[in-house]
Amino acid sequence: MTAAPIIVTALFGRQDQGWFDAQRAAHFPPERNQLSAHLTLFHHLPPSAEDELKRRLSEFTRGQRAPNARVGGLMSLGRGVAYRIESPELVAIRRELADAFAGLLTPQDAGGWRPHVTIQNKVQPGIARLLMTSLDRDFRARDVEIAGLAAWWYRGGPWEALSRHMFA
Repeated sequence: MTAAPIIVTALFGRQDQGWFDAQRAAHFPPERNQLSAHLTLFHHLPPSAEDELKRRLSEFTRGQRAPNARVGGLMSLGRGVAYRIESPELVAIRRELADAFAGLLTPQDAGGWRPHVTIQNKVQPGIARLLMTSLDRDFRARDVEIAGLAAWWYRGGPWEALSRHMFA
């Protein structure tokens, strides 16, 4: 296989993953919905970071309690809608990883991180506003389980699993 960029995500517990996937299936344009719902920590690390990344993800998860997290609100993406994820512990993990890989980060990954799960994207702004209004009407914050961290190869289509690191 040719080298490909690496994506890093947080993994949700089965129940929460199912809920996010159902939201995504209901609202994401079907022709563009190639992935399960996900919480991206990094969009593009170079393949040369693979070994060090796996080592660090293992250190953060092995024998460690999962970070507390919750869906704290909705986020407008302009042409889509996302659920905002609040987790100071996950923010701290991401910050440590960003520091460790600082020289390798793309501008997108080096900038500020807004943890979220996209459930609609690439629609007309008016359609996104309608969904935002509809979801906001009944929104209630809810806890979610962060079960682990994962790395994925990005080869242009659906992501290819590289490694999974589960919290205790």
